[in-house]
Amino acid sequence: MASRSVARVVAASSLLAAASAHAQSSVTLYGVIDAGLNYISNVQTGRTASGLQGEHQYSFQDGATGGIRGSRWGLRGTEDLGGGLNAIFVLENGFSINNGTLAQGGAEFGRQAYVGLQSPYGNATAGRQYDSVVDFIQPFLSGAAWAGYFGAHAGDVDNTLNTRRINNSVKFMSIDYAGFRFGGLYSFGGVPGSVGHNQVWSAGASYRNGSLALAAAYLNARNPNLSFYGTNPNAGTTAASNNLGSVGSATSPQSNPIYAGYASASTTQIVSAAGSYQLGPASVGLIYSNVQFRGLGSSSGPNPFGYSGTATFNNAEVNLRYQINSALLAGVAYMYTHNSGADNTGSASYNQVQAGTDYFLSKRTDVYLIVAYQHASGHDSLNQPAVAYITGQTPSANNHQVGVRIGMSHRF
Repeated sequence: MASRSVARVVAASSLLAAASAHAQSSVTLYGVIDAGLNYISNVQTGRTASGLQGEHQYSFQDGATGGIRGSRWGLRGTEDLGGGLNAIFVLENGFSINNGTLAQGGAEFGRQAYVGLQSPYGNATAGRQYDSVVDFIQPFLSGAAWAGYFGAHAGDVDNTLNTRRINNSVKFMSIDYAGFRFGGLYSFGGVPGSVGHNQVWSAGASYRNGSLALAAAYLNARNPNLSFYGTNPNAGTTAASNNLGSVGSATSPQSNPIYAGYASASTTQIVSAAGSYQLGPASVGLIYSNVQFRGLGSSSGPNPFGYSGTATFNNAEVNLRYQINSALLAGVAYMYTHNSGADNTGSASYNQVQAGTDYFLSKRTDVYLIVAYQHASGHDSLNQPAVAYITGQTPSANNHQVGVRIGMSHRF
């Protein structure tokens, strides 16, 4: 009897040893710290009987509100399950270098948090993740390369610079098939008796061949005030809340006047396409997106201006990046956004030009300079003469705004 027990222990130990040898795993700690000084020519300070009031501003800001890279740290892990299959996970925290507080509305892992399987065909993951517009279109933007959050399309209305993350989502991203990749995401609304309520889905694809790169992506969000714009912990959880922005007050500035007035949309739809061409040290990029806030006046969110119908944004960007040498790059870009307005309001246009340079002191540390100018015209979503709003900053009290940032980032 004793000999049988010993044999079982030896056998179990052998199986555990074999499993341990078979399952190779690793966990990597990584991160970015981005800090800088910003100058903004005019920011709102409030409102009086004569209209919006504003002053110029000097401030110290984390990269997430004006820099090239938002400060973060994360854990990335993988475990070999055999047969070409791996278990994978990412937990990524965003924080502010200003005061050490959590970013993304106070979420502990607000940038990304997912687990899944990696196979010879691609990755299948579940959790809080980036949508297909971010995955496939963002790499073409000047904002992703050298212009930072200053370089987002007006208010990041098309989410190409990743202002919003998608909760409760499942996602697939294929491997590279001779330069072609594809993927998609679905977020469960979780509302009893209504599969479509609060759901979000997206899909995209890209193709690279030598110097040429192309991509396209689509996103559809039902009840977007909560499902798309309300995914951070500090967001409102009822239709009475406006998670897109605010009208401000006598003592506080407005927030996101470009599309804050469209919280009552029943659906937000984003269609986007991009391309780039590399010619030696120079690269030219083109991006277009169409964003529609459909079904205005629904019960999805507040509608203080009584909007109805659809508000449509068309965004276009052309950018040029030049690698001066191995350590120094420079870029310029022009962006145009036109909001056709809802069925019973006027339209607005936003023209922005920006330039920047980035110098790498080492493989992990760089210093950079970004300059942006925006001019607004027409009437915006808050039913007022359109004001300039360089993304990530406080809106201007008038129709123009200049932003300058000097920053430094370090990767670990």
